[in-house]
Amino acid sequence: MKTLAVLHASQLVTLAGPKRPRVGAELGELAIIPDGGMLVRDGTVVATGPSEEIERQMPDDVEVVDATGRVVLPGFVDAHAHPVFAGNRLDEFELRARGATYEEIAAGGGGIRSTVRKTRAATEDQLLAQAIKHAEWFIGGGTTTVEAKSGYGLSVDDEIKILRVVRRLNQETAVEFVPTFLGAHAIPEEFQSAPDRYVSLVVEEMLPRIVDEGLAEFCDVFCERGYFDVETSRKVLSAARERGLGIRMHADQLTNAGGAELAAELGAVTADHLEQTEAPGIAAMKHAHVQPVLLPGSVYALGKTRYPRAREMIEAGLAIVIATDFNPGSSPTPSMQMVLSLAATQMKMTPAEGVTAATINAAYSLNRGDKIGSLEPGKRANFAIFNCEDYRELAYYFGVPQTHSVYMRGARRF
Repeated sequence: MKTLAVLHASQLVTLAGPKRPRVGAELGELAIIPDGGMLVRDGTVVATGPSEEIERQMPDDVEVVDATGRVVLPGFVDAHAHPVFAGNRLDEFELRARGATYEEIAAGGGGIRSTVRKTRAATEDQLLAQAIKHAEWFIGGGTTTVEAKSGYGLSVDDEIKILRVVRRLNQETAVEFVPTFLGAHAIPEEFQSAPDRYVSLVVEEMLPRIVDEGLAEFCDVFCERGYFDVETSRKVLSAARERGLGIRMHADQLTNAGGAELAAELGAVTADHLEQTEAPGIAAMKHAHVQPVLLPGSVYALGKTRYPRAREMIEAGLAIVIATDFNPGSSPTPSMQMVLSLAATQMKMTPAEGVTAATINAAYSLNRGDKIGSLEPGKRANFAIFNCEDYRELAYYFGVPQTHSVYMRGARRF
């Protein structure tokens, strides 16, 4: 059996605690061990504690990782991302710099549909090659698990193509990708005059194929005016739930269209974005135990100023999550460190709340809280070592990569 010992971390941030998502004051309780050590056997954490205690438990053939002066954290869990796509949207980035809005660009044929055209034209191998580069970005920032949405195909064959790429990413990269079907991302150009026919295609053809091939764990929908309203979102998500998929939602990003309330009504695992969500939506999510996934990177990248009401959600007792929303149009960043900074500066979350939201709470939102998200005996040894002495430096120094090394199941991957 291979045994690994991580010793003398300035802070071993374990996130040990209740076996459920953290709420309220629990969000600030990181269970830090100063001069911390961790023993890993066959990819699983077997012990954590002060380094001198771990040293007493070490076998003769142990591999020692010296973390002196560095922070050790559970690998980040990015619970909302769109990592498989072709091309980029550099032209639109420049248009926004010149004053165009996201909505104006989309109305002119850009936005999601622009990436759909490029993604449809790409082969599976071409998409895989670009996505492998994205996977390297994620793990280089200390992220070890990433939710991966489809949604840039918007046809039966192209949505399946994207989700097959996600499956191959799990075989060919160190990152664990969690597949989510997002066929209801936008109405494709060929269905603009008949959106109901496209909804029927999603429900009657895409969902059965994807479930039969085991290509997704969750189904998502972009519930927004001009995309999928509450009624069509309910139809898609209800059909997905009947077929055994978990439910996630893009909700209340551009307008307060009732997305948070629908997420609560349907018992969604998460409601994501929530920039426009007001008190009734927050109360509904609390009542239904929906986890909010907040995406400050997209607010920043679009040059908007209204961030989700994180403090109100925390005070209401919601098990908050933060994620990158990595995508080519509205949040082209795989950096959880940047998201930690935005959470602190723009949403007034403490650095500790940000870490909890990016690790253990995110893991529970992906149905993996019993396996990842904290460094506790019995869990996978997915962790990152950072070149800083205090975990708060990760949010404090933005734009500075601080990753020293990253381990998946006890094996160094970066």
